[in-house]
Amino acid sequence: MIKQEAKKRIDKLKEEINFHRYQYHVLDKLDMSDAAFDSLKNELEELELRWPDLVTPDSPTQRVGGQALDKFKKITHSEPMLSLNDAFGEEEIKAWVERVQKLAPRAQFSYFCELKLDGLAVALIYEKGALARGATRGDGKVGEDITQNIKTIEAIPLALRIPSESELKKEGFGEHQIKKILSTLKSGAIEVRGEAIMTKRVFEQLNKKYKKEGRPLLANSRNGAAGSLRQLDPKITAERMLSFFTYSVVTDFGLERHEQEHILARALGLPSFNHDSRKKYAQRCANLEEVIKFHAFWAKHRDELPFGCDGVVVVIDDVALRAKLGVVGKAPRWMQAYKFSGEEATTIVEDIILQIGRTGILTPVAVLRPVSVGGVTVSRASLHNEDEIRRLDLKIGDTVIVQRAGDVIPDILRVLSKLRTGKEREFHMPKICPMCGGKVEKRAVSAGKEGKSVGHFCANKNCFAVNRRQLGHFVSKSAMDIEGLGPKIIDQLMKEGLVRDSADIYDLKEGDLTPLARFAAKSAKNVIESIDKSRQAPIARFINALGILHVGEETAIDLADHFGSMEKLSEASEEDLSALANVGPVVAQSIAQWFSEAKNQKLLARLLKAVKIKEPKVSKKKQIFKNMALVLTGELAGLSRDQAKAAIRERGGDVASSVSVKTSLVVAGAEPGSKHDKAKELGVKIIGEEEFLKLLK
Repeated sequence: MIKQEAKKRIDKLKEEINFHRYQYHVLDKLDMSDAAFDSLKNELEELELRWPDLVTPDSPTQRVGGQALDKFKKITHSEPMLSLNDAFGEEEIKAWVERVQKLAPRAQFSYFCELKLDGLAVALIYEKGALARGATRGDGKVGEDITQNIKTIEAIPLALRIPSESELKKEGFGEHQIKKILSTLKSGAIEVRGEAIMTKRVFEQLNKKYKKEGRPLLANSRNGAAGSLRQLDPKITAERMLSFFTYSVVTDFGLERHEQEHILARALGLPSFNHDSRKKYAQRCANLEEVIKFHAFWAKHRDELPFGCDGVVVVIDDVALRAKLGVVGKAPRWMQAYKFSGEEATTIVEDIILQIGRTGILTPVAVLRPVSVGGVTVSRASLHNEDEIRRLDLKIGDTVIVQRAGDVIPDILRVLSKLRTGKEREFHMPKICPMCGGKVEKRAVSAGKEGKSVGHFCANKNCFAVNRRQLGHFVSKSAMDIEGLGPKIIDQLMKEGLVRDSADIYDLKEGDLTPLARFAAKSAKNVIESIDKSRQAPIARFINALGILHVGEETAIDLADHFGSMEKLSEASEEDLSALANVGPVVAQSIAQWFSEAKNQKLLARLLKAVKIKEPKVSKKKQIFKNMALVLTGELAGLSRDQAKAAIRERGGDVASSVSVKTSLVVAGAEPGSKHDKAKELGVKIIGEEEFLKLLK
């Protein structure tokens, strides 16, 4: 990227960031996740670091918060409420330490780590021990007077607790410090800062209540806290049941370590994270390795926390080093936000390519500028079909928000169209298959809430790419499980003309393989033995191996259990197929159509000559789940998910992947997900693992 291009990108990023900052901080509207917002800001910071002469005073990186609301009286802070620079990942936190170490080369750093709460930063001023004022951060220098709202938070004392001299001495404070603390409590002013938050439990309770009352729901707990403190009516704030945790004592008491600020806050009756309490939400770390270990622990267990948390605040514990290290821009050098990996990020779509599936469907895939999402670097995102591209209004070259949750393939959530330069290009699905030159045609692929979705398919039945994917699926572990026939070997067999379809695999001999590259006598023998081993296959795996559109492993099991033989399945009508709990009209049509085509009938006849089908055994178990559809959610301790599914099927039940009005029973293990909530909403019966195991006996 040249400097001129960088300037244009910086200008557009500033405009976009300022817009979303105003929406959130001023209007209390959430229209972008924190992770995506941080990703935009991080890109801007990187560009400004590369071209520092392009940094302007109005850049979002040079300010802390949004404008102070005119609805409230404004308060000037005694000291600026600074923001924190972010570190994403281990390398960036190490780089921060290296930078500050250069400014204090002889210093031995120790650190204090505390969870970075997802709420609203506030300043509290106590005069003669009584709460006098409460203010928001605002723009860092001027905040909003929210004293009446602050008073509704029960976690914030209206009068500070007065600790005894002996108590303060026991906590490690010196005589001079103790004298100043007690005298200031009596006749001076004490300022502390912290985070006002809404717990997850309160957030869920309020949304349930608001839903019943037909009121707008809160977007998330952070937005709930921020919006609550900006209410003109304190009664509404009181209803929100906010909490508060102190993270800093601003008043100078000659403290030597940041950890002492937390200890003092708790001694004064203010809630604060301390390394001796609160489930290790804070910890003094002797070195960087301990910092990284603390971060890794909470990154793994963040979902168990009762409040929102997006990272760890790492503070150089020695207060004396603050003046030496100083402030850069609007952030202190002696403190860093060590963020958890976001589940969303922004990046650029550099191209859109096509993948060809085993059914001939052409799936558009976005080629992304590599970006870390949820701790994993991604460079591809499925676009599903042309309808999805049109819905997103996506063009090649667009800046997009990418989402990834767990092991799910990344999705593009939305396009940031205001960042367009005019060089973006439209994408159109081809009329000719890019692999074989065959005609591309449109067909219905599913029927959801919005009606039928249309896919693009290669109409050439002999398309090399389609055949290769079909063969790869046929030999896969969940299908015929033929070891040794990987993608490269399949390509080789197809190019040599030895294999054109799945039935040809069973005609292979050792002598066909040994002359080929990659094959020696032993490897050829192993492949043939693996092929012969697959000649006896359970009916469910055989059905899955056929590669019928919309028929995966679970549906294949349902078909096998219901029909029992390939003869009955091949003769089933769409009506017969639709009668199954997990088979809808589109899937039924696809299955019936596959068995009606002459080409597939010939292939099936050849396969049945080569393979002996093992029909499902008649279960001797009591059919307690007969004609019932069960859904599993959460972790089961007593048996694996596959064992649970098998136990249900042995007792006459079907296993469904999602909860609907047709669901008979939901089995909930530890930490159940959204399926549990959906079942409660629909009134579907829910049982725990213990009750489920009793039923199986």
